[in-house]
Amino acid sequence: MKHTQFGPEGWTPERLGNLAGKTHVITGANTGAGFQAARILLSKGAKVVMLNRSAEKSAVAVRELKQEYGADAEVSFVRMDLAELASVRAAAEEVLKTVPRIDALICNAAIAQVPTQKFTKDGFESQLGTNHYGHFVLCGMLLDRIEEAKGRIVVVASLGYNMGIKTIQFDDMNWDRNYSPNPVYSQSKLAQMMFAYELQDRVKAAGRNVAVHVCHPGASATSLISTSGGRMTRLTWWLMTKTPFVQSAAKGAYPEVMCATEDGLEQRALYGPTGRMQTGGPVGKGKLEPHAHDKPVMARLWEVSEQATGFHWAL
Repeated sequence: MKHTQFGPEGWTPERLGNLAGKTHVITGANTGAGFQAARILLSKGAKVVMLNRSAEKSAVAVRELKQEYGADAEVSFVRMDLAELASVRAAAEEVLKTVPRIDALICNAAIAQVPTQKFTKDGFESQLGTNHYGHFVLCGMLLDRIEEAKGRIVVVASLGYNMGIKTIQFDDMNWDRNYSPNPVYSQSKLAQMMFAYELQDRVKAAGRNVAVHVCHPGASATSLISTSGGRMTRLTWWLMTKTPFVQSAAKGAYPEVMCATEDGLEQRALYGPTGRMQTGGPVGKGKLEPHAHDKPVMARLWEVSEQATGFHWAL
């Protein structure tokens, strides 16, 4: 793949200027790429608000970050479980009360390769419910605040979008007939991307001042699979993380930090590593398969998502 618009090394945090006065809200920021993104942003003086499921892990993460960047480092967390829409709504209300500006909302949290069919509190298949529906409601509730800062929404997708069926299984969204961990994970990530590209269209049509970018971390040594995958998947992944094919979580955070901060990025694009098979290498604009922005499917998914979540976007 061609080297990137940022030169042969691709995008790196060296490109970041001073981010004092900017606020970044990150879901799933107490471990993995989300935690590394928080580190990079704090190192440049930004304020970071983490939306995490575990209060205990969040407290530990905040403590670590303050140890690294000083007691004055502006990092805090709001408890939010993406698998429970009531929790998402409550967290969004809390953010609206306590966070006066949002320069970027980074939708980083996800679960992956859940071995057997499970359901969220609201009755959705767990991967679709957590990765897509939870973020769908969160983004909608925070949109006005993001727009006030002429901010952006960053959706962290996955190359998995290209590995399952290349569309949305509308007749069986919970995969009651044919549940399998990988295709269902792929479906949830495709849904996130379609949401992002459809949101771009709707924001533009409404004349709203919010940018929406989509990225993926490549193959990065994060805790994603080790926290939700089955035993064999976890073991295989652990072995892979010991090979040169898998890059560090810190490097995996580059695409989402870039999409949250860099000017001049395209919207209908997928940003991430541009090396072999897009799993590693210099960060820039990668290859985006057309099925990820199939307009009729995106539009239908939006309607289905509004109905399923009971959340109607004011766009």
